[in-house]
Amino acid sequence: MYFGAVSMLVTALAGVSGLYLIHRLTAVDATPLVSLPFQSGWLPEQHALSRFHVRWYPATVLFLAFDVEMLFMYPWAAVVADMGISSIVEMFTFLAALLVAVVWAWREGALRWV
Repeated sequence: MYFGAVSMLVTALAGVSGLYLIHRLTAVDATPLVSLPFQSGWLPEQHALSRFHVRWYPATVLFLAFDVEMLFMYPWAAVVADMGISSIVEMFTFLAALLVAVVWAWREGALRWV
């Protein structure tokens, strides 16, 4: 009755445990936070789990505002002629919402780099 669910559970558990076993057998070092970086060759100057300074969060919001804007504007530009005036109103409503995020980031000092 539950053969499909049980077989899927067994397959998933076998796959995860198999991948975990392969990782344990082929891992270079058991403590990855103290091992050397494998690509650049530079020694790390700080701990990999160190926190970011709070001044980077407004800059991140600003980047996300422009990034999300471009994500939606490319497909919109391809279909705006077919959709009509409603698509233009929707896009300018979306841009107004993003403008709020940009103005907030500007007020928080995301555009000041000193």
